[in-house]
Amino acid sequence: MDARQLERSDAMAGRRGTTSAASRVFLVLLGAVVIVGTVVALLLVFEAQRAVRAEAERVTRALAETIAATDAVGTALSSGDASDELQPYAERLMAATGVDFITIMTPDGIRVTHRDRDEIGRHYIGTIPAAPQTLTEEFTGTLGPSVRTIAPVEVGGRLVGWASVGVTVQSLSSAFFPRLPFAIVIALAVVAAGFVGAWAAGRVTKRVTGDLPAGSVRDAVSSYESVRTLGEALRAQTHEHGNRMHTAVALLELGRTEEAIEILTETSRQSQTLVDQVTARRDGDPTVGALILGKASQARERGIDWIVDIDPAAPRSTLAPVDAVSVVGNLIDNALDAAASGVEPRWVRVELAPAAGGALSIVVSDSGAGIPPELADRVWEHGFSTKPADAAGRGVGLALVKSIVEGAGGTIEVEASPTAFRVTLPRRRR
Repeated sequence: MDARQLERSDAMAGRRGTTSAASRVFLVLLGAVVIVGTVVALLLVFEAQRAVRAEAERVTRALAETIAATDAVGTALSSGDASDELQPYAERLMAATGVDFITIMTPDGIRVTHRDRDEIGRHYIGTIPAAPQTLTEEFTGTLGPSVRTIAPVEVGGRLVGWASVGVTVQSLSSAFFPRLPFAIVIALAVVAAGFVGAWAAGRVTKRVTGDLPAGSVRDAVSSYESVRTLGEALRAQTHEHGNRMHTAVALLELGRTEEAIEILTETSRQSQTLVDQVTARRDGDPTVGALILGKASQARERGIDWIVDIDPAAPRSTLAPVDAVSVVGNLIDNALDAAASGVEPRWVRVELAPAAGGALSIVVSDSGAGIPPELADRVWEHGFSTKPADAAGRGVGLALVKSIVEGAGGTIEVEASPTAFRVTLPRRRR
């Protein structure tokens, strides 16, 4: 690929990235509305077809059983040659009820009546039950495919014939099409209402995000989360050092110099151990290192053992500093909250190590009670949290972490016993 092709590719990528978050919200919702409207239309069409067929089955069954129970029909069939008497009767019923055919036949299926007089005397085309009972089916006869019901004609408990009433599939289609506009109107109404809702959602989103692209909105949230977690770490570190300095000064004023020196030495030794791990990493992220140092004070402030294991060979993160702090900081914050609410011993462990293919592995584990199995799939949902939301924006962290990690081509998994979040980021390209 030459330089001009690269420029065109970059320009196209830039244009793709300029779609505002509000526009994306509108388009996504509109797409969902169109899909829902289509599904509604299909369901209504299916229901209309089902209703037409059910109505045809009900009408043919009722009419066949009524004909079979008519004394005149039974008497005529018992007398032998009943065609001259029953054919006009069947024709009047067909004209009055709108069914496509009424076939009255002998017990062995020889037609006595038929819509086409030439078919009288021929054998009935359809299923004749082995025992006297009513049967509804779809069968292809002389008039084509039809929904038909056959009922036994009995006189004094003796089978003297059968009465069959049917409606052709073509007639069912004719009854279905008048109902189709209703389904279309309902579907269009759903789409129209959804369009209004999507437009309103887009307007509300635009009031909040302006014309910022969706990626910029996520970056803004990531920046806020990074500033928040770094601020909490620095506050805890300042508070801890302030307490130790006040204690040391008070001991010096009391003449207890050795104890004051021990407190200051211990503080320096703890901090130096972490600094040595952070600086030993050949290709580390200074921002992540500063975050880990600050979170150590936050852990001590909450009575949590802080364990850090940084492999000097761990590669540099593919993430921007703000995103790296947001990912590691949110995972640590969740781990600290979980450990603080658990039982002794309370601990949080942070591990940075190389992974296969030059990738970076980040694992944050804790001694907390863990995530209930039924909620394991919901921890990634935006707004979901196992604890009440607060001013710090809980319920956003893990959703944001997943978005950042997957956006960088990495993966994130949660493990149990103990609870551990494992992030794998791909090798950094030169």
